[in-house]
Amino acid sequence: MIKSNKFVGAHTSASGGVFNAPMNAKEIGAKAFALFTKNQKRWDAKPLDKETIDKFQRALDDAGILPKHVLPHDSYLINLGHPEADKLEKSRVAFIDELERCDQLGLDRLNFHPGSHLVKLSAKEKKDEAFLADVENRCLDVIAESINIALDKTKNVKAVIENTAGQGSNLGYRFEHLAYIIEKVEDKSRVGVCIDTCHMFTAGYDIRTRDAYDKTWAEFDRIVGRNKLMGMHINDSKPPLGSRVDRHHSIGQGEIGVDAFRFIMNDSVMDDIPLILETIDESLWSEEIRLLYSLEEKY
Repeated sequence: MIKSNKFVGAHTSASGGVFNAPMNAKEIGAKAFALFTKNQKRWDAKPLDKETIDKFQRALDDAGILPKHVLPHDSYLINLGHPEADKLEKSRVAFIDELERCDQLGLDRLNFHPGSHLVKLSAKEKKDEAFLADVENRCLDVIAESINIALDKTKNVKAVIENTAGQGSNLGYRFEHLAYIIEKVEDKSRVGVCIDTCHMFTAGYDIRTRDAYDKTWAEFDRIVGRNKLMGMHINDSKPPLGSRVDRHHSIGQGEIGVDAFRFIMNDSVMDDIPLILETIDESLWSEEIRLLYSLEEKY
């Protein structure tokens, strides 16, 4: 038997205070967790006071979870690629605040969706590859600029870009999008990637068989580089491959199936990073955590 190098958990509730999230993680047998450091549906947030910060850090110690295995998520309201100047500025201010809150809590990374261009494209425009690339690249430039501004005004915390399913005008659904942003980020020591398995799959990257899994990750290695992988969201998918629809499912109950998660649990590249469940039935999280660890090949 060997000790597992995988750190599996879930996005646990911080209701009542961020200090509740570590204990909620411990109760389901998690070795990692994600949380919102503020209400994800509001722009404003009460500043973190010393008592709250101290209680969070004590709770983290009590749960036996290291800061590097915590993957905070920013507010869903933030759009770092917003085409309207006032709304873009509001998003940038909020993103900086999120990075600062993570730093105050002693956490070293912040997971976020890159952004959306919000351009209403006609059917003809969607099929015009050059036109679509221009729309996307202009938005990706704004996203990269937003990250540079935020990193320049903060310290310590890494900006971890999450891939998306490509639903609507969301960007980040292609590995090339992630690489494009990273290339334009000035401090590359403070930028990384979180790969969501559902988003990956519905964006068109297959991981269901050994060959498909190896091919997809070889493409990621070539375009982005797995040295940039700082976390994962572990989700099965309700929609089929390439559907560009973001609908998570419980492990083994969706279109991806169990084998892909077996490959992940036995892939050394996924060692020592937070592997976070965002599956649809939180009552199954403890069972899913046990299932994932059971997939490891121990000698």
